[in-house]
Amino acid sequence: MPTRTFTAVLHREGDLYVANCPEAGTVSQGNSVEKAVANLKEATELYVEEFPSKKDRTS
Repeated sequence: MPTRTFTAVLHREGDLYVANCPEAGTVSQGNSVEKAVANLKEATELYVEEFPSKKDRTS
């Protein structure tokens, strides 16, 4: 599978950091920026595995 680059948009809600990937539509959270990004990366990887784009399927 080719390498892809995604955006992570973060904001704080109370004691948690919320991370959003607009390209995949995935969202996650964590107690730190690093944990929120790590959780988002995992969620996005799982999403892309389950729902590959047409471009990924033809490669």
